Amino acid sequence: MKLQIKYDINIACKVILQEQLEKIGIPFTISGMGEIDIDDNASPSLLIELSNSIKKYGIEIINNPKNAFVQRVKDTIVEIVYQENTQQTLKVSVFLAEKLNFSYGYISTVFSEVTHTSIENFIIIHKIERAKTLLVEKNLTLTEIAWILNYSSVAHLSNQFKKTTGLTPTAFLRIIKKRLE
Repeated sequence: MKLQIKYDINIACKVILQEQLEKIGIPFTISGMGEIDIDDNASPSLLIELSNSIKKYGIEIINNPKNAFVQRVKDTIVEIVYQENTQQTLKVSVFLAEKLNFSYGYISTVFSEVTHTSIENFIIIHKIERAKTLLVEKNLTLTEIAWILNYSSVAHLSNQFKKTTGLTPTAFLRIIKKRLE
């Protein structure tokens, strides 16, 4: 028997981190997406134990400041793309600059240097993933999805969808429906 499951990766990671931190006995506060404030007195051995206990879940502690900054950028982009039922009112560049308190030029340079891709490509990939989810789970029209994801037109969304996945949104939906039958 095959079960179809739905999960929120952010909630899953938060629960895993809470469980592991409590198990090890490190006082903490989850301060934001991908950020945890821990007691400054936590010993290096406890931090190594935490690192080892979360590694099996694909979660790792980021020690390099540039990598930590890029992770904050990624988390902020995911937050923008996955906002529920709201259309973006600010340009992504303005939102990132305001949220992270750095110029967009600096953010873009560091992001590209560390990831070897542009912020624009990262956003497109996440928008198309969200579009797939909205098509399959919410049964929304392409017009509704284009509006939610702040595309200028349905054609623009369709072109990026095809360029990213190799399929038109209609062909993608047809394949998914056949698999579910």
